[in-house]
Amino acid sequence: MAEEWTSSGEAAEIAGAAGADLHLEVDTGGGRRAGLERALREAVQGGRLAPGATLPSTRSLAAELGLSRGTVTAAYDQLAAEGYLVTRPGAATTVAGPARAPDAPGTVRPPAAVSRPRHDLRPNTPDPGAFPVRAWLRSTRRVLTDRAAEVQELGDPQGHPALRAALADYLGRARGVRTTADRIVITTGFHQSLGLLARTLADAGTTAIALEDPGHNGHREAVLRAGLRVLPLPVDRHGARVDTLASGGAGAVLVTPAHQYPTGVPLHPARRQALTAWARGRDALVIEDDYDGEYRYDRQPVGALQAIDPDRVVYCGSASKTLGPGWRLAWMALPPHLVEPLVTAKFHADVHTQTLSQLVLADVLARHDYDRHIRAGRLRYRRRRELLLRRLPPTLTVQGTPAGLYVLATLPAGGPPEAAVLAECARHGVALRGLSELRHGHAARTEGGSPEPHPADAARPGGLLIGFAAPTDSAYPAALTALSAALSHPLP
Repeated sequence: MAEEWTSSGEAAEIAGAAGADLHLEVDTGGGRRAGLERALREAVQGGRLAPGATLPSTRSLAAELGLSRGTVTAAYDQLAAEGYLVTRPGAATTVAGPARAPDAPGTVRPPAAVSRPRHDLRPNTPDPGAFPVRAWLRSTRRVLTDRAAEVQELGDPQGHPALRAALADYLGRARGVRTTADRIVITTGFHQSLGLLARTLADAGTTAIALEDPGHNGHREAVLRAGLRVLPLPVDRHGARVDTLASGGAGAVLVTPAHQYPTGVPLHPARRQALTAWARGRDALVIEDDYDGEYRYDRQPVGALQAIDPDRVVYCGSASKTLGPGWRLAWMALPPHLVEPLVTAKFHADVHTQTLSQLVLADVLARHDYDRHIRAGRLRYRRRRELLLRRLPPTLTVQGTPAGLYVLATLPAGGPPEAAVLAECARHGVALRGLSELRHGHAARTEGGSPEPHPADAARPGGLLIGFAAPTDSAYPAALTALSAALSHPLP
């Protein structure tokens, strides 16, 4: 702490320097006080000093500018009399609001706030109100007390050893992953994991990756940006059609085997074996996106595909569905031959993932607070899912297993088109996601600029991906009421 290493004079100087740093060009040609007044007035009028901004103390600003404290005090008083500043005894001097003059040309305004839907039922976003605040704060205090210097140093591009060790233990216990700390790489999200993998595979000679159809459109974009071709991998009620890989020419395949996105089906056990056999026979790679594998509500979660063949399967997970996407914490459990090139790629991407969050998550994992958070989430989200199913109209057909943070409800044949249903939901303030945009053909037509539906889509039903996790407990009932109203509204 400052009082442990500063003298009393230094402590007083630090206290006197309270307030914002302020750069001023003071022209003293007409006198020091008049020059300071002009510089401050122009800073307020030009928008560099926003309404409510705190100015440096008179002692601090006088020392910075080489002026007497009396000169600064007099300038502050004059500008307060003109209405530019607000001075109060015993309180900091602040800029009055609103600003006295229009913005000068080139003034930078803060970005507009991102508009949020009134009822957010988009898939795969966890309830922010369920975040384990107390456990996270306890671990943060421990890390900042015991490892403060470590937090501020450049870290390991592979990820902090403490987090990699904690993840190796957790993933083995909870997801059946066969790995060790030296085979784990920490990233800032699955999108970065996939981007690094795709570029590494492209550098090694891979030309195409098979992706599930339907599947996440963000995955397609990451693969295409790496210069690879995307080969659609059909999905049926047993998951990805592994048999179609034989004639496709893919050097790798990306699957969501625990809970296929978006159909919600798990990959059949026989297809799991067939998929790893294909990878061994073709010297190919399987990328497993275990995006919400912890959340299964009717039985024990399905274990990771990676356990069948750790030398052919890259296991990818993240904290986005458990803690929140804003934490930017994710991991890959890699075959040994991919560790070095992926660590190199990570270093050149952003050097390393932020150390503080890594160490805090490592502590949360080691103390099993993460396990407790997951178990509580299963109970909460299972109840929410059951409540959602009771509120859906019988004309919708729910697909997939009871798992994850969303349900897929397909629309009836001959009923209103998907786009019309989504528009009606939006009119009621409800944000969902449509199934059609996740189909590969739809993505290709959108990229090509065609606004017209494709005839092939007519044979495949539209659907709604309805999330049940994003609203808080207090907001969820109102969101379901709005959804019910939208889905019961007569549509053309």
